[in-house]
Amino acid sequence: MATFLPVDEQLTYIKKGSSEIIREAELRSKLEKSLASSKPLRVKAGFDPTAPDLHLGHTVLLRKLKHFQDLGHTVIFLIGDFTGMIGDPTGRSATRPPLTAEELMKNAKTYMEQVFKILSPRTTEVRFNNEWFEKMKSADWIKLAARTTVSQMLEREDFHKRFQEEKAIALHELLYPLAQGYDSVMLQADVELGGTDQKFNLLVGRDLQRSYGQESQVVLTMPILEGLDGVQKMSKSYGNAIGIKEPPIEMYGKLMSISDEMMWRYYELLTDVQLAEIDKMKREAHPMQAKKDLAARIVKDFHSADAAAKAGEDWAKQFQKDEVPEDVERVQVRFADVCNEDPFKLPDVLYTMEWPIRIDKLLLKAGLVSSTSEGARKIKEGAVKINGSPVADPTMKLKIDKDITVRVGRSVKSVRVYV
Repeated sequence: MATFLPVDEQLTYIKKGSSEIIREAELRSKLEKSLASSKPLRVKAGFDPTAPDLHLGHTVLLRKLKHFQDLGHTVIFLIGDFTGMIGDPTGRSATRPPLTAEELMKNAKTYMEQVFKILSPRTTEVRFNNEWFEKMKSADWIKLAARTTVSQMLEREDFHKRFQEEKAIALHELLYPLAQGYDSVMLQADVELGGTDQKFNLLVGRDLQRSYGQESQVVLTMPILEGLDGVQKMSKSYGNAIGIKEPPIEMYGKLMSISDEMMWRYYELLTDVQLAEIDKMKREAHPMQAKKDLAARIVKDFHSADAAAKAGEDWAKQFQKDEVPEDVERVQVRFADVCNEDPFKLPDVLYTMEWPIRIDKLLLKAGLVSSTSEGARKIKEGAVKINGSPVADPTMKLKIDKDITVRVGRSVKSVRVYV
């Protein structure tokens, strides 16, 4: 028989980092019934496998699912293999291109590998919504569609804006909120989690459950996580994301680059640390140490404790002690590619003298920038270091056939210029 914490303690943990609960009184009531009956709540979150890899922004919902799981409730990880073929219109100004069933299932497989770094594979209920949708006939869809109206759908901000701007809204897109809501009916969800941008879809689930004679689910929305810039939402397309499959040192380094203010938001949304402990750290901990602890926690979640410790040591070598990590990538660059001199006309003392090297070209050939113009910009920004010293000039005298440590921001390589 399951044992649960007192309701107030559960609510404190559940509310951590959340944006909105609709309605909190209903959630309290459900928790009280759960406690009295020793029956866990059924807590659902759906994920359409539209991309193969997840970043930390995706894990905000997974983390909240884990909180319910920590409290002893039943967590349902729903893979939208059917709804993924429709394409979620949330936040879209145009119809989303559909994915094939094969693409979705390939992505779903990688999702499973990644999400169980947070959720317990033993106690998580994994479901696919094609399980019930593939059995529905045309008459079933008509009956489902009859439970809402076009005017209700057009209340949704995305649809309303496109309608006002006379942009096309495909009929299948109107079915997406209905399909997501019907998932809650079939799963008999007590609680559904989603991002703040999913609020409309989640509320459709409440309405549909009532129309099917079920008690309405509680809706809990979580914030959209800002990326490394602290402004825009975390997204690979914005270049501000931290992928959960990234190497430990990359993940650790990116986390160390966030602002102190953003660090506390990451603690709230990406860790299991209780709010009381976070408040204590704000008062007593040094921001640098708190950020190191955050980076170590997150790297440990997705890799291991040993990997987190090594990443911390390597980061300190790179950015605090100016040492080169043991596993740093080593590259060789031809002298002729970074110097205007013809190497075949140079004197024999070439190897003992320092020769002018175009640093922007060196960065490009070493794979640290994508173009010489980017290299020049990085030099101007003060983001380039050679052997621990900042580079201010585009040309620098260096010895040939000697290893040098070159850093651009968080990236570091050992480079040797050869003839």
